[in-house]
Amino acid sequence: MTTEAIIRLIADGMVIPIVLIAAYVLLTKVPKGRRIYAYSRIILAGLTAFLFAKLIGTVYQPELMRPFETLGVDPGASFLDNPGFPSDHMLFVTAIVCAVWAETRMKKTTLVLAAMALLVGVGRILALVHTPADVIGGVLIAMLGALWYSNIPRSERRKHRHGKSNH
Repeated sequence: MTTEAIIRLIADGMVIPIVLIAAYVLLTKVPKGRRIYAYSRIILAGLTAFLFAKLIGTVYQPELMRPFETLGVDPGASFLDNPGFPSDHMLFVTAIVCAVWAETRMKKTTLVLAAMALLVGVGRILALVHTPADVIGGVLIAMLGALWYSNIPRSERRKHRHGKSNH
């Protein structure tokens, strides 16, 4: 397997296992009585992050061309035809990692997903479709959207920490 293929696999393909693992965890580890609230928060956090990303990207664009365009080479991964700030891939995978942490408090699973998300970011930079600022922007904006999770009542947070969902 070539270096280019490995970079493409990390930059694009790593998103799939992140989504599958998170979906499994969120569908099986969130207690039935809390699911509607948890899934509502997840949707609202994701939509908020997406809205912030589009608004911020419209107002602030550090580079008008992506790195591969500046260098005059082919892109090493998929991309949308826009300047690239913030990285939609990082926005998406970071929002997923935040959802898993906020709704399950599964430390090991969240750390694995966070490491996989970090690889996506590194892959996006190595594939020359994003700058480090694009990737960091995607992470920070997703975390801004994740503020929906700060509304979880304290009693519910204690259940997370002391209940069966503590892994």
